Amino acid sequence: WVEEDPKEIMQSVYECMQRTCEKLCQLNIDISNIKAVGVTNQRETTLVWDKETGEPLYNAIVWLDLRTQSTVERLINKTPGQNKNHLKHKTGLPISTYFSAVKLRWLLDNVDEVRQAVLSERAMFGTVDSWIIWCLTGGRNGGVHCTDVSNASRTMLFNIHTMDWDPELCRYFDVPIEILPKVRSSSEIYGWMKSGALAGVPISGCLGDQSAALVGQMCFKEGQAKNTYGTGCFLLRNTGTTPVISDHGLLTTVAYKLGKDEPACYALEGSVAIAGAVVRWLKDNMGIVQSSSEIEKLAAAAGSSYGCYFVPAFSGLYAPYWEPSARGIICGLTQFTNRSHLAFAALEAVCFQTREILDAMNQDSGVPLTQLQVDGGMTSNRLLMQLQADILCMPVVRPTMSETTALGAAMAAGAAEGVEVWSLSPGHLPHVTCEKYEPQINSDESEFRFARWKKAVQRAMNWETTEPCCNANG
Repeated sequence: WVEEDPKEIMQSVYECMQRTCEKLCQLNIDISNIKAVGVTNQRETTLVWDKETGEPLYNAIVWLDLRTQSTVERLINKTPGQNKNHLKHKTGLPISTYFSAVKLRWLLDNVDEVRQAVLSERAMFGTVDSWIIWCLTGGRNGGVHCTDVSNASRTMLFNIHTMDWDPELCRYFDVPIEILPKVRSSSEIYGWMKSGALAGVPISGCLGDQSAALVGQMCFKEGQAKNTYGTGCFLLRNTGTTPVISDHGLLTTVAYKLGKDEPACYALEGSVAIAGAVVRWLKDNMGIVQSSSEIEKLAAAAGSSYGCYFVPAFSGLYAPYWEPSARGIICGLTQFTNRSHLAFAALEAVCFQTREILDAMNQDSGVPLTQLQVDGGMTSNRLLMQLQADILCMPVVRPTMSETTALGAAMAAGAAEGVEVWSLSPGHLPHVTCEKYEPQINSDESEFRFARWKKAVQRAMNWETTEPCCNANG
């Protein structure tokens, strides 16, 4: 079970704004120069709150939470042919624990307060962006209840062709359409800041984190792609104004819609549940490293995993397998294996998972990528970046400013009609300085290691077949 306290989320938002204002003052920049606010968030994470009291009715259920496994099995069983892709033609997504509708279904089935609030028409549903915007624009005193297309497309309640909530999908999950936020573009004025130092400043950009990174990497052309290395790993490829439905386990998602009257752009997305989280596991659970930065030194000391393969399927496997019953596995251990080899195998796991998604993406689009643009916290690990270039057999390009997610939200906010502090048209985009990693091993060795990895993945499959009756860590 993975959940977050919605009030703590807002606390951190207020703190972030306050510190930003303090920092600007230290730099002698007047905060009246702040012309707009953009929001970017973890997608899929699900909240329900009471619009009269402004209080959350339960903790936010996070994207990688697995409590909905039995809900998912029940939903798949009622589809013709028990097909997890039954709703893909409308949503671009498989029925999975990952998306908001099943989390909302769980809340309606298991939390009395949520059920009661829905019955008395006090309930509001939203992903994290909706909660933040509602709170910042006044909350129960006139707060704006909205979301953008990139976040809406991850709920399984949104039709990616009509670009609106789908009554049939709502019936399928038995979700009342009245509790859903209004869907808006990713770049328009949603409302104004209600209080604090930034009162009166428009909130005019909203993008799910992976879409924001795509915008921040300036992947506006069809065929451009980026991979973000955070808790999970997310590879998105811009497919232009037509949705491409994948035959290889990728998701079709709305990338962005930069203005009310602009067309929506779509992306193919490969999601890996565990990337940076594997380093945290080595640190917090196993005590193998003391800090996340230490893993690079430790792995470099081994220089290889010596035949050890680590499949970190802690939350099942996401793309391209969508196998919730898989669990983590470490294979190829010998008497000789030590913690350095494990650290190396963990970094390799992140790269192999990216390679699987990239292969799927190349098959779906028919146009192979020639280089990969990367961002996110883990990209400061140079060994990881070099390994990634080696395993993909292609150059890996990292912008020197790696906080592209925040940049993307700012770009959307600043370009909105009525704010217009800059334009996102091709001629106006700035030049970005980058670091490039070229592959240094021969492709035969790379292919051999990748084939071994795939063998390890097969061993991780079909482990957890039905939900255990009791949850040890509740």
